[in-house]
Amino acid sequence: MPRKILVLNSGSSSLKYRLIDLDGEAVLASGLVERIGEDGAPAADHRQAIAELVRRLEASGHWRGAGDLYGIGHRVVHGGESFAAAARVDDAVVAAIRAAIALAPLHNPPNLLGIEVCRELWPGVPQVAVFDTAFHQTMPPQAYRYALPESCYGGMPIRRYGFHGTSFAYVTRRVAEYLGRPQAALNLIALHLGNGASACAIGGGRSLDTSMGLTPLAGLMMGTRCGDLDPGVVLHLLGQGRTLAEVAGLLNRDSGLKGVAGGNDMRDVLVRADAGDAEAGLAVAMYCHRIKHYVGAYSAVLGRVDALVFTGGIGEHAAPIRQGVCAGLANLGIVLDEAANAAAGPGIAELQGGGGVKILVVPTDEELEIARQAGGVIAQAAV
Repeated sequence: MPRKILVLNSGSSSLKYRLIDLDGEAVLASGLVERIGEDGAPAADHRQAIAELVRRLEASGHWRGAGDLYGIGHRVVHGGESFAAAARVDDAVVAAIRAAIALAPLHNPPNLLGIEVCRELWPGVPQVAVFDTAFHQTMPPQAYRYALPESCYGGMPIRRYGFHGTSFAYVTRRVAEYLGRPQAALNLIALHLGNGASACAIGGGRSLDTSMGLTPLAGLMMGTRCGDLDPGVVLHLLGQGRTLAEVAGLLNRDSGLKGVAGGNDMRDVLVRADAGDAEAGLAVAMYCHRIKHYVGAYSAVLGRVDALVFTGGIGEHAAPIRQGVCAGLANLGIVLDEAANAAAGPGIAELQGGGGVKILVVPTDEELEIARQAGGVIAQAAV
């Protein structure tokens, strides 16, 4: 009987799902239930969204009931300091996810809602929470602590947590397989570049530093998020009479590519930049410049870099961004082969020229990583 894992990414108004046969890692079905709660939508709430998901899975021929499932893997954005690995869902895990809502108020509540609905509907099916933050729990204190008073490190600590951990875990495993080396022997600088973007220094296969912080707002310039910013800017904006909600909206939804170029789709920004649009050209230059900062910093943190890894929608598909990031980094052993960069297609691609650091494009698969981690937790509990 196939070991089927249902992977769920429950958002505030959407439910992304994938049904995976763990034994062959085959995708049996996948999809997205959108506009949850909106007029005319197929689902008025998350319970109805899961009912719609089941209807679609039944139509695919791969669902004969919850008894068919080996388990359910849930993406959870923030696990605080409580989780350094995926965890079998029980009341204590639910309470810990709820306690971390203050750190991820837009993400953890719908993540938790998806878990609660599934526990109610299918109490006999093992469920596993897979945390975006877990991969980064190996960071040393000098990397994750902020230079704030000790009083800020009590309760739910104010510290760097990092995100995109599931993606970084997946690409680390894939690079190790591709290079035929154990993860513990690999030093990587991984760049997950999408609408959200972050960098990670991976030493010996473990996260040693990452660009996102307490929240996903820090680090690289993103689609609509500002990335690193002088904290005095926030104080200045508040001093001008803007409300906290207005400043939060400005930094999270109206900054980044959107703030500089007027749009957050990198494909459109690159087309405009090629046509001579000054704002788009500045946005691309800023985007690459910010990434270079982290590549240089993480080269120093790691000492030896085996590979620079691009992943995520922009990292995998935007050759001009890869070129802009790598330009001028020959002193770090990073030399791009421009022809290989332009020709990179599906799958893993090597883009290095004469430098000592491999430059790799590695397509990420966060859903498969969630399924693998969920399956591992369930199998371990069965021993």
